[in-house]
Amino acid sequence: MRRQVLIRDQHSWWAWARLILLGLLLAVLTGAMMVLPLLPTDRVTLDVGGVAATDIRAPRRITFESALLRAEEQDRAAASVDPVYTKPDSALAREQLDRARQVLDYLGSVRADTLASVSRQKGWIVAVSELSALSDDNLDSILGLPSEGWNRVELETLAVIDQAMRKPIREGFMAATYQELPALVSFDLSVEESSVTIALVESLLVPNSFLDPNATIGAQAQARENVSSVLRMFEADEVIVRKGQRVTVLEIEALDQFGLRQSEIKWQDFISPGLMSLMGTLLLIVYLSRFQPGVLWEGRQILLLVLLIAAFVVGARLMVTGGGVLQNLFPASALAMLVLASIGPQAAVAASVYLGVAAGVMADNSLEPIAFCVVGGVIATLVLQKVERISSLFRAGVFVILGNLAVIAVFHVPEVLDEPIELVISAAAVIANGGISASLALGGLFLIAPLFDVITTMRLIELSRPDRPLLQRMLREAPASYHHSLMVANLAEQGAERIGANALLTRVGAYYHDVGKLMRPYFFSENQLEGVNPHDELEPYASADIILSHVDDGLDLARRYRLPGRVRAFVCEHHGTTWASFFYRKAVEIAGDASLVDDADFRYRGPKPQTKETALVMLADGCEAAVRSGRPLNREESARIINSLIDHRVADGQLSECELTLQDLETVRAVFVSTLRGIYHPRIKYPKVDKPAPEDASGVTERVDA
Repeated sequence: MRRQVLIRDQHSWWAWARLILLGLLLAVLTGAMMVLPLLPTDRVTLDVGGVAATDIRAPRRITFESALLRAEEQDRAAASVDPVYTKPDSALAREQLDRARQVLDYLGSVRADTLASVSRQKGWIVAVSELSALSDDNLDSILGLPSEGWNRVELETLAVIDQAMRKPIREGFMAATYQELPALVSFDLSVEESSVTIALVESLLVPNSFLDPNATIGAQAQARENVSSVLRMFEADEVIVRKGQRVTVLEIEALDQFGLRQSEIKWQDFISPGLMSLMGTLLLIVYLSRFQPGVLWEGRQILLLVLLIAAFVVGARLMVTGGGVLQNLFPASALAMLVLASIGPQAAVAASVYLGVAAGVMADNSLEPIAFCVVGGVIATLVLQKVERISSLFRAGVFVILGNLAVIAVFHVPEVLDEPIELVISAAAVIANGGISASLALGGLFLIAPLFDVITTMRLIELSRPDRPLLQRMLREAPASYHHSLMVANLAEQGAERIGANALLTRVGAYYHDVGKLMRPYFFSENQLEGVNPHDELEPYASADIILSHVDDGLDLARRYRLPGRVRAFVCEHHGTTWASFFYRKAVEIAGDASLVDDADFRYRGPKPQTKETALVMLADGCEAAVRSGRPLNREESARIINSLIDHRVADGQLSECELTLQDLETVRAVFVSTLRGIYHPRIKYPKVDKPAPEDASGVTERVDA
């Protein structure tokens, strides 16, 4: 039935509208918290170029590393780095010497052509690309030198090129090399020969060292790294920005260090956080639809989940953005504990991740709050699993402390080794956080359990106490039904433990499953005196109506005494849609024809058991009553009665809507046979005692108990 209702609810327009509305509200709230300050602040709204309305003074003494000043120093250091050039290329020098020989041989052949005119010879010379810049005087000297002089020029040109290209000749710095050439020419040459040699060498020299951009960039980067931190210091009450002064980037940096500046909020600032919160909400919904879909379609659960996440997002805005101790005190793991206890582990993990991402964005996209929230939440979920005792919450808090200490170590130990007091303060805040988280979760569970009809272990333990008013009424007004409920509770609890169902919920549900009998206890066989049965005086229809109505009466009492919905389910599901067969057969006998009797008048309205726990109570209720009334003499008779009843419930389709498997049923059969055999075993008949039993040495009469 619940599955069918759940499926219908998924396709109803109201379920979808509710989910969309709550998702949008969560996304809008989270996006707003990422941008808007939650509390009023005295911080100024200033940007670079703005004019200060008043003097802004330092609230305290501070020394900090200025990123802007260090960047300026780094730029100056990088600018002072000389460009890096490659080493002289020897292969290029050899190629150039070979080229020089070719050019000189060519010039020799031009000089040897006596038939050509001087102007034609000059034309042939300047046609060579390297010699195109030679002056007329140089050309005249080349053509006019005697053979001995030209031979000396050829040899000296090659020698000077060889010497010059052994040294670095940087591209773009040829002029400096040209200035050094006269010193390389031999003094044995005449002035004219020396001039021609220098001119030829200048024409034939090429750069052999080139700019290395990668090495230059590397040298500049090294120079930047070598710049140490640049510190700025402000004394308390020192003026940071004077009234009427335009604010510079350095002053903005100082204001940010003191936390005195608040950026002006514009509508564009909401785009990125809004998209982030919307995407996070969609992922949360998709995750839950995959791993815990029931949360999305049950109104109270999805509302509770949204309210819990929203409350912790607001708390993150108040505490995480302040950084330091406040951030370490933020009880993020309490969200996982509350969601785990009230909704389930999958939702707890999803809520922790959602809160962590939101907190990280609020803390200027810091990774530390994300790790703090997610690690603490996941550890709490893994350790807690089920909130069975108050101590289990604080046990989870201890493990959360260990996880958060690891987070602190990862993010802060390298920084605080020089200042151990900072690490001690952070560790103390984390330790306090574990206790705060557990206490907050405990208080939150007591608050939300009645408001949202949430079943918690502590609430179940409270409901199982014998001094509860409704149980006290059963004990006084229907003691046999009360005893029957205790027997059913013990029996069903044994089966729940063996098949992995919620044993405590099963026990509590069994305690209250027959509370409707309080309205007319004497109409039920276990509460009747020997030989007195009021049904003998009633028509079968009236009797059936009284018997069937104990379910509705039980629901009315359960609501009046504010029992949780999960416990009320036992009242209406423990009979499913079975029927009062005794009164049906009696009606058939009176009518004389089965077709004249509508069996619907003798059936419970249900629903059929929707969970393993209510199904176990249905089976335990029937088996306990059947074995008690059947009075089996041995184990085989008990097994026959139990198997017959369970098979009848299966054949009637009463277990078709719960998650009991065939293997579970076999386990339950064995448990019921063993347990009921131990409770209702045959008693030994002792002989009648005609005289009082003798007293022992202490004077206490010996008692024989059958």
